[in-house]
This record gives sequence, C-alpha cells and structure tokens, in this order.
Amino acid sequence: MCGDILGRIISRIADFFRESDKIFLSLCIFASLYGCLAVLSATRYLETNRPFIVQMMSLCLGLAVAIVISAFDFQTFIDRWYIIAVIGLVPVILTFFIGFAPAGTDDKAWLDLGFTTFQPSELLKICFIVTFSAHLSKVKANINKLKYLIPVCIHGIFPVLLIHFQGDDGTALVFLIMVLCMLYAAGVSLKYFGCALIAAVVASPIVYFFVMNDDQRSRIVSTFNIEADIKGATYQSYYGRTALANGKFFGQGLFKGILTQSGRVPEGQNDFIFVSIGEELGMLGLLVVLILLGAIALRALRVAFTCIKDSGKLICVGFFAMIFAQILINVGMCTALLPVIGVTLPFFSAGGTSLLCMFMGVGLVLNVYMHRNSRVLYLHE
Repeated sequence: MCGDILGRIISRIADFFRESDKIFLSLCIFASLYGCLAVLSATRYLETNRPFIVQMMSLCLGLAVAIVISAFDFQTFIDRWYIIAVIGLVPVILTFFIGFAPAGTDDKAWLDLGFTTFQPSELLKICFIVTFSAHLSKVKANINKLKYLIPVCIHGIFPVLLIHFQGDDGTALVFLIMVLCMLYAAGVSLKYFGCALIAAVVASPIVYFFVMNDDQRSRIVSTFNIEADIKGATYQSYYGRTALANGKFFGQGLFKGILTQSGRVPEGQNDFIFVSIGEELGMLGLLVVLILLGAIALRALRVAFTCIKDSGKLICVGFFAMIFAQILINVGMCTALLPVIGVTLPFFSAGGTSLLCMFMGVGLVLNVYMHRNSRVLYLHE
C-alpha cells in the first residue's frame, strides 16, 4: 500500500518535471539562489546567518508549494475563487486587530506567528490574481458594458484601498498596477483608461494636499533634492545612490561593500538589496539581476499567449504585472528616481513570506503552462 502511494508520488513528480516549463522554473530558482547569496552578503555585518537560512528554507518550501499548486488544473482554483478570496482576505483583516510593525517599519502589516512573522498582503497578491482572473474571464464578453465593468472595478479597487488603510502604500500601488494590466488584458476599452487618467490628474492635487500626510509628502519632495535632508527624509535615497556609485562596473567584491558591510545601506538585505548588489557586484551584477527578472516576467507573458483559456491568460498577466510593478518601483526607489515606499525586489529581497508567496505565483504560471491547451495530461486523471 505504502509502496503504491510512494510510487504514485514519484511518478507525479517525474511527470511534473517532464511537462512543466523548465526554462521558467530554472530562471526562478537561479534568481532565488542569487538572491540568497546577496542576502548572505548584505547581512554579514549583523553576525548572524538567520536571514540567509530563512531565505534558503523559504526557497525549498516555495519550490515544493509550486509543485503542489501545479498538480491541479488551474480551473479548479478559478471555480473555487470564493475559497481563495477568504484565504487571502482573512489574514489581512486580522492585521487591523492584532497586526504589528517590525523594527524599521511604521505600518502594522505583519502577523506574529510566534516562531516567525507573516505579511498577509503577499498572500493576498496571489489570491487576488486568481479571484480577479475568475471575475474578468466570466464577464469578458461584456467587459465594456458599465453594468459589468463597474463591479469589476469595485473588485479591483477593494484590495488597493484595504492595503492603503493598512498603511502599506507601496504594496497598494503594486495592486493598482496589477489591476490596470489585467483590465487591459481583459479587453477594457482605452477610452475608460483615458477617463481614469484624466480623473487621476484632476484628483492628484487633492490627494497630495488633503489625503497624504506630512511624511508621504516629504518623501515625494525629497526625490527632487536628496541632499536636502540626508539625516532625515532623504537618508535612504542618499546612501542608496552613494553605494551604487561606489560599485562602478565590477563592484567592490562580495562581502566587501564599504557601506553595505557597515550597515549604512538602509534595509540592505530587504528593500535595498538592489543597492547592496550594486555596491558589491557592480553594474555587471545588477545587469544579471535585471536580465533574470525581465526573463521571468516575459516568460510568464509568453505562457499567457499560449493558453487557450481566458482565465489562464489573465493569471499569467497578473503574475507578470506583479513582477513588473515590483521591479519598476524597487529599482526606482534604489536609484532615487522614485520615493522610498517599501516595495521588495522579487526573488531577491530577504523575507520568507515574500519568497514563499512568489513561488505560489510561479506554481500558478506553471499550472497554466501545463494545462494551456486541450491535451490530456496525467494531471487530468
């Protein structure tokens, strides 16, 4: 009995590696291993290997989760979107009551599990990709009729506002970009995007003066003059840009970055891992990072184009949009082109929750790839 079960498990794992998108999976694993090495170097001055160990454990667990998720037809998740919605929303709602803010942050967006911490917004990203894909694919034929479009927009804006009120505006912006990309992929008319753009431009002064607080306004202003307050609002931007300049093309060497190893790069293992890599491995190291992440995002988009089901296409577009948004915002933060709003670099920034949930998204894309057409696979048994 046990032998038969073990044999089936081994057979399914073998089938997974035969049928899955090995290029996409290899890119994700290699990027994560590169990220683990960068985290190890960026935290060496702390004299603890715990962030590196957590990152490696999250990579191994994430890979296992990706395999499990890919073992079900993605339509199974689409059909049970309401369960996925509950799984994503409940932990986020709990942060409003029992959430806490780790050192170095000012928003209570984490849950303390005792043995570790958990950031529910990362899980919500993956769950939202599924639920929003289910909604969009259901109404796609009538998406440009207001009676269908308005509920879709309410669905899309809900997590944006939820995370905003949680205090994590960086993640809220990532959600907003995901919503816009998925709406476009679903066929929403450009006239609606034009109207939304005009409304955003008109509302921006009101948001700036009456919705944003002093800290948020100072972060925006500081991007135009980062030398203005290097001991305050511009501290992260100033030292981040200085560290990148120190790296030049080849870098100062792994474990040898002057600012990284002195701890003067703010959140050098987390939000500013891009800066730590730049100082120690130079522009060459950063090019590898950008090539890897770009290849992962484009590969997900390629899977979207090969899938015959709208829901599968939208899942891949949602994952692409999540990766793209985080790369854009994080690199913009690290190069002082955008305000520092606390967005991690996918597969690279330290954080077990972030990496584990990222591999959940990888599992969804692999799932779509394996069920992208009507071929009968072992998974359909």
